[in-house]
Amino acid sequence: MFDLLCIHITKRIQLTPEEFDRCTQFFERRRIKKRQFLLHNGEVCRYLAFVNHGCLRRYTIDHKGDEHILQFAIEDWWITDLNSFLSGAPSTHNIDALQNSEVLLLEKSARENLFEAVPALERFFRLLLESNYIAAQKRISQALSASAEERYLTFVETYPRLVKQVPQNQIASYIGITPQSLSRIRKELSAKR
Repeated sequence: MFDLLCIHITKRIQLTPEEFDRCTQFFERRRIKKRQFLLHNGEVCRYLAFVNHGCLRRYTIDHKGDEHILQFAIEDWWITDLNSFLSGAPSTHNIDALQNSEVLLLEKSARENLFEAVPALERFFRLLLESNYIAAQKRISQALSASAEERYLTFVETYPRLVKQVPQNQIASYIGITPQSLSRIRKELSAKR
């Protein structure tokens, strides 16, 4: 159950087997069925979620009822509403499962206890946060300056497995275009090959 998490952590820091065993005590395993929510808009986000299996998404819904996907999380990725998690403010996001999934949840109070029990994990989460910040800055920059085709190609490069698993309208939402525009882009790219 914790093998993938162990591999994920050891990519950034080294833990002894004893430290990793201590670490696992702070996580709660949860299975989430397709379309089941981990977080609803208006709730306070209580967890950092490591995806052990499956796929989740974080999104908002605007005043017209349109979804705007901010993040996909596949195996070996984390998902949360970090603003709500850290500040305790109600979330403006939803998180749900796109397929049957299994996550390892770390509650806010458990995270603090984890840092006391295994101090090296504070460095791990700092490195993870830095990595996520860099990715977010790249995404913002791309959203402001890249063409729709470039945003789609970046999506394909970042999420190669999701291109066939996620409905086209959700990919379009993630990259900020209409499903019709995405269909046209995919057709044009296919013709170039």
